Order: sequence, then structure tokens, then C-alpha cells
Amino acid sequence: MTLTLFKHGKLYGEWAAKGDSIIVQNGIIQAIGQARELELQLSGKEYDTVDWKDAYVLPGLADSHMHLSMHGMKLAMLDFTSATSKEEMLDMLRKRVALTPPGEWILGLNWNENAYIPVEIPTISELDAITDQHPVYLTRTCFHTFLANSEAFRRAGIGENTPDPASGAYGRNADGQLNGLIYEEASTAFTRVQPEPDYSVKKDAIRRACLDALRLGLTAAHTEDLRFLGSVDTMQRIYRELREEGIAFRTHQLIYHPFMEEVKAKGLRAGDGNEWFKIGAVKMFADGAIGGRTALLSAPYSDAPHTGGMTIQPQPELNQMVAVVRAAGFPVAVHAIGDGAAHMILTAMEAHALTEESGLPDRLIHGQVLTADLVKRMAKLPLIADIQPRFVASDFPWVLDRVGEGRTEYLYAWKKLLDAGITCAGGSDAPIEPLDPFLGMHAAVTRTKPGETHEGYLPDEKLDIHEAIHLFTLGSAVAAGEADERGSMAVGKAADFTVIDRDLSEHPQALLDVKARMTVVNGIVAYQA
Repeated sequence: MTLTLFKHGKLYGEWAAKGDSIIVQNGIIQAIGQARELELQLSGKEYDTVDWKDAYVLPGLADSHMHLSMHGMKLAMLDFTSATSKEEMLDMLRKRVALTPPGEWILGLNWNENAYIPVEIPTISELDAITDQHPVYLTRTCFHTFLANSEAFRRAGIGENTPDPASGAYGRNADGQLNGLIYEEASTAFTRVQPEPDYSVKKDAIRRACLDALRLGLTAAHTEDLRFLGSVDTMQRIYRELREEGIAFRTHQLIYHPFMEEVKAKGLRAGDGNEWFKIGAVKMFADGAIGGRTALLSAPYSDAPHTGGMTIQPQPELNQMVAVVRAAGFPVAVHAIGDGAAHMILTAMEAHALTEESGLPDRLIHGQVLTADLVKRMAKLPLIADIQPRFVASDFPWVLDRVGEGRTEYLYAWKKLLDAGITCAGGSDAPIEPLDPFLGMHAAVTRTKPGETHEGYLPDEKLDIHEAIHLFTLGSAVAAGEADERGSMAVGKAADFTVIDRDLSEHPQALLDVKARMTVVNGIVAYQA
């Protein structure tokens, strides 16, 4: 039995009136009060003491949508996040080529031409000029568009006459020649010929990501790792071993749809697991991303009238996929960015109602382009909106050109979702966006990029600081079916605390400088600055 007194903290919100200290036993909050009175309660008992030294204490923050495995890999990969031009991106690639033995793959991620001045994407000939000795495969920040050199195309077996797959495309110039771009599931030809990371590489990636999350004040993450880890057995083994090795971090695992048969064969159901590792909803895709114009809109893109985006599967197939998931007793968590995709998945959810058997809600992930009718339909279903506020900082103002002036009323409309009574959970979608939850809160509260001082992009959709914190606390707990266990500080709930160095009710710009002093998970000090 472990008994700990956490004392002298400035508790967040309504809990401040109850005291400055918390008694925790076996990972559960037993009492909240003033340090002196709680010390009297513990008189005669053996207990540990943790002094918060007047730091600010939030309920444990949880990221509702990210990818731990890929975030861990990002920390070791060629990362273009800081690039501000095509030339800077190419220079970073040259430096990596100089350090990489010939023949080995060069993998990079997070290039974003919309952040470059001028807005330019490297061509396949520019990549080839840097190296024809290495296959180069670079993932755009949205993870739905990719860029490769000729050697990568050769190894993937893709030539000028290769037809596009049903749910993807190879970019081509006006003369029909490959231009190096790869869209959506056309990427499969490239990933299947890349070397498979061994078990130790996969485990190290998860370990790096968990430690980084704890450093940033996160106590938990909802993650989808199976596309990287390759099997449910590997996923379970890695997280079990990391916990045995002392990594105190909670994960809620979304199950990528193609792994459903393995999940069913193992007899797993939604909600199975323990306080550290739980099985969640089945992850599916209904469309792509706005950046690469593969998100499915109900009308063509304003800056590209020849396309309205890309459908991953037709409506009958999507309906059938949801029916199969329902038969297995699972909710669904569906990537739907465009209003066309949102319409499709809501139609499938309405046709195959979620039963209470799963114990978890459905999730509509992203929901960046919606309509009044779609929000009304969402409000009638047992679903949560799994949103990523940081997208506002990354996607504006260029997204306005994509959708046009007539479609801004429900664009990244987080406030309207909350006002409609829809529970929203907050995530980062790391490694697409920074994992730092306070950057997500800053975007939710200011609707600006860091450093900007204007009133915000579509300012009517700003959240207040309490709504922003709620996204990453109780909102995430509701998404995981754990509202009775986590998400707030109350007697009987889990002792998960994010301890930070400043008051979040001060000027919103303070959110850009927040540092975690301590991360407590299940009563364990999992990180301390």
C-alpha cells in the first residue's frame, strides 16, 4: 500500500477553494484540503511527502489523438518542421545525404510548402540532383501527401505507365511524367519496400515518445500505433515491458481497421485492459487532408475547382465497415476532415447505431470543415468530436483559399461544437503538430499563430482558457469512457496531475512559455524537472 501527501500546490479552478494539498493512496485521491489539516489526518501513519512548492496543479492532461510510435520516430528522423523555404528543405536533405551510407533509405517528415516563401514544393529532378544513390521518401506535415526521388520510385516498382490505385494517386506534370508527389494510399507501394524496423527500434520509439509526453506534462495519450508496430501482440508486449521498466504513462489504443481480425481472434473488446493500457475504438479513414486537397468536400475546392477531394471508400463500403465493427462490439473513430467525409461517416453511424455494449462513444476525428446540418446530426449521436486546436495555427490563412469565403461559418468551429452540446476532446495529432498540449490550448484561445497579435482567425470560435483546459482533461476522459475515473480532481478519481510553473488564467501568451515542473500519474511522480 502506498500513501502519499502532495502538498503546497495551487490547485486549478474550483479545487483551489478546497485546499492546497491532496492525499493519495494506491493511485487514488483520498482527500483534498489544506496541508495542515491533512497532515493531522495522517498522524501516526507512514506516508511519503511530495512538496509542490506553490506550483500550479491541473488535473492530468491527456492528448486525445496522436501517434506515439511516429512521434518517437520523428525524434530520430529528418524533420522539416523548422524549414521556411524549399531551398532550406533541400539543404537539410543534402546534409542528411552526406551522413547516410549509399543505398540506405532517407526518410523525412513535416515538410509544408504553405509555410515556405515562396510557396514551392521540390521537384523530383531536384531530389535526384541531390542523390541518386539513396531512395528518398519525405512525408508532408499532413501525412497524406508524400514526396520521393526516382530511386524510391524504382524500388517501389512505380513507372510512368503505372496506373493510380483506387484510393490514391501519383503526381504528374502536364506532360504525364511523374513529378515525385504521392497521394494517400498510393504510398503503400513505397512503405512496403522500406526496411521493416525491428522490435528494438519500435520499442525505443515508443519509449522516447512516452518520456517526451511526460516531460511536456501529459499523463496519457490516445494513440494509434498498429500501422507502425505491425501486430497487436507486438503492441501489447511493448507497452507491458515499458511499464515493467518503470515508464508510468497511460495509453488508450485505437485499433486500425485492418487489424480487426487479429483483435477478434484474441477475444479483445473495447475497454479491455488496465489502468495503464486500454483498447479503444476502431480507427478508420473517410478522406485525406486539406493541405494536399485530398480532404473530401461537398463542393469543389475554391482554389482548385477541378477537384473536391478524395473518397477513401464509397458509401456502401463504409457502411459495411461500420457494420462489421459494430458486430464485434466496438465504436468507431473516423478521420473525417471535409464536410463530404463527415456526411458519409455520419450516414454510416446513423445506419448502424452504437450500442451501449461498447461503453465508449464514437469519434469524429478532426471535423475541420462542417455545416450547420452536420453539427445537428452529430449532436444527436453518441459521439465526441476529436479535435486538434493547433491546426488553426498551422492551416490559417491558406486554408481560407482552399474552401473559399462561403464555407467559413463552420470552419474549425470548435466553439459551435461545444455550444451544440457536443463533447470535444483535445489532441495534437503529433507528430503532425507539436505534442505540447499548451500550444494546442494557445491556438484554441487565441486562434492565432505564436507571435501574431491580431484578433484571431474566425475569432467567434475562440474558446476561453477553461474550455481549452477541459479539452485535454475531462474531454479526453469522456472519449476514453473514463469520465468517472479521470479528467478532474475529486475524491475517488485517479491521482493524475500536471504541475506547471505559471497561472494559465493570465495573458494567453503565457501558454507559449509554460513548463511542466512535475507529471504525476496514478500517484507516481513520472517526471520532475
